[in-house]
Amino acid sequence: MLEVDNLSAGYRGHQVLWNVSIRVDAGEVVALLGPNGSGKSTLMNSISRLVERLDGRIVFDGIALHALPAHRLLGCGLSHVLERHRLFPYMSVLENLQLGAGPRAPRRAVAEGLDRAYGLFPRLRERAGQMAGSLSGGEQQMCAIARGLMSRPRMLLIDEPFIGLSPHMRTDVAAALDRINRDGVAILLIEQNVAAALAMSRRCYVLREGRVALHGPSAELAAGGAVERAFLGRLDPAGAAVN
Repeated sequence: MLEVDNLSAGYRGHQVLWNVSIRVDAGEVVALLGPNGSGKSTLMNSISRLVERLDGRIVFDGIALHALPAHRLLGCGLSHVLERHRLFPYMSVLENLQLGAGPRAPRRAVAEGLDRAYGLFPRLRERAGQMAGSLSGGEQQMCAIARGLMSRPRMLLIDEPFIGLSPHMRTDVAAALDRINRDGVAILLIEQNVAAALAMSRRCYVLREGRVALHGPSAELAAGGAVERAFLGRLDPAGAAVN
């Protein structure tokens, strides 16, 4: 469904990614792991066209995303939940959710999206008229995820879904992501908790220094200690992780 092929990207002349290739198949959960500064968010932001692409291809469901501006992605079936929620704090929960449906969404589609959002996160219905900035951290994450689903995406990109959450909220958000995936939405996620990310995902990619250092089935990598070595090791000149 998503194929990133030899992507190089960066910010204002500063290159962050070098020849990164990943894929996410329909219905999969794939994790992006790596130390801070390894390029995980840059990769995700490149997919959603928020970062300058220097080279390579980004194709989603046959659509060449690398040729599109960011505002054209809403109708492509891809949705991005940014790190630390990025809600509009002085707008209500309801208004934030409505914005997620897009400017031309039919009224019926918005109503159906709200029903799905409230079914997934009943607390949002209770908070519908409340300013988003006054929600707890966990409630803001729920609102951000629900807003990302309002356009009925086939794939959800989500950056650090558990950051700053209490254990109880982490459990609720993890259960919601599992339900979203079981409903057929593929997920590409960034998560610093390696054990949690490997448990949630089918496959994972580990980035180091802007390159893919390791990739494979999550269950196999969790059992073998390879992820820890990729985190702590160094890269050889070809970009592969070594001890």
